Amino acid sequence: MQHTRLYGALGLTVLAALIVSGIAPYDRATWWLEVSPVLIAAPLLLATARRFPLTTLLYVLITLHCLVLILGGAYTYARVPAGFWVQELLDLERNPYDKLGHFMQGLVPALIAREILLRGRFVTPGKMLAFLALCVAMAISAVYELIEWWVALLAGGGAIEFLGTQGDPWDTQADMFWALLGASLGLLALARLQDRQIAALETR
Repeated sequence: MQHTRLYGALGLTVLAALIVSGIAPYDRATWWLEVSPVLIAAPLLLATARRFPLTTLLYVLITLHCLVLILGGAYTYARVPAGFWVQELLDLERNPYDKLGHFMQGLVPALIAREILLRGRFVTPGKMLAFLALCVAMAISAVYELIEWWVALLAGGGAIEFLGTQGDPWDTQADMFWALLGASLGLLALARLQDRQIAALETR
């Protein structure tokens, strides 16, 4: 019952954020592009919640990732107010909010992949498990960068808000580095907690 309430609260939080962000986003097309992963993931999570429930850790992290995407969609990543605050605080040349998005893009898929591989008995616990989870996260990051490229080719100048490069010629490489950092830190810091929660799930 406690877990059901928590998951319900997480779902309602994402839904409320999605609705509010969609009322008057800075750029409607960019909003659709940025929140599309949320619109895809939410039905999948609902459909698999009974048959293959994830750990509480993952549901919380997925919720945080959704909120990062939704906020980026509402303002566009280059205009998120919190990013300007960090930019001023650290005396940066650009709004760094998009790097938080790519950090989460590495962290969350890596732990999702790890959990599926572990619970499905596809890989035994150990270095190979961590390596494959890291590879999955980086593959997702690479595919996302390809999607950005394809959108830019199709939309031309209209894709500037979605790309959010802010004039940085190394933006793609930096995005993938932050995804790598997120995946690596997630696997190092949260693997044991995830293992405990998986064990608790399997004893229910």
